[in-house]
Amino acid sequence: MVNWIWLFFIVASVAVAAFNGRMDEVTAAAFDGAKSGVTVSFGLISIMVFWLGMMRIAEDAGLLKKLAKLLGPVVRWLFPDVPKDHPAIGYIMSNLSANIFGLGNAATPMGIKAMQELQKLNPDKETATPAMCTLLALNTSSITLVPTTIIAIRMNYNSADPAEIIGTTLVATAIATGAAIVADRWYRSRNSSPPSATIIHKNKSKTESIGGGELV
Repeated sequence: MVNWIWLFFIVASVAVAAFNGRMDEVTAAAFDGAKSGVTVSFGLISIMVFWLGMMRIAEDAGLLKKLAKLLGPVVRWLFPDVPKDHPAIGYIMSNLSANIFGLGNAATPMGIKAMQELQKLNPDKETATPAMCTLLALNTSSITLVPTTIIAIRMNYNSADPAEIIGTTLVATAIATGAAIVADRWYRSRNSSPPSATIIHKNKSKTESIGGGELV
């Protein structure tokens, strides 16, 4: 659907420009936009490399593990239908940690892996589970302490103070995250019979244990 929307905008703009005799301006704007996209991308690469390096240092220093432990009780409260020892929990915490530091591109692979693990617990492969909906809501509205991507864009456009948006971004994302959690709790309260992911996980573990020669 999104592709069709963009296609409509492109075709409509070309048609209007041709009707008004302004095709030269549309062509120039297209090339200027492409040039700006490349410039911004290079700027984002530099800032992303820097923050990914900082994240690697934090990981080697054990800071991410401490952050994961700090987020552990919150994650278990937000995802009560996901078993505590399931791999999805680790990917969810990694995704939330990356989003907190504004590393949207780094958070995406962890979010995808978390969704794949949650899908394994899904008894109905055609319908998203409450846990999957919760992850999507939190990933979209995640509270951000340091909006590195936006700061990088502002730096590329020679902002006088690229980091001045940290405070407002923190407040805005905190409100968005709070709203997402409230909506998630409300919808969960309306769902009287959510998929029993815990039971599925336990049954799967028992099956694997029996297959390995152990009696359960």
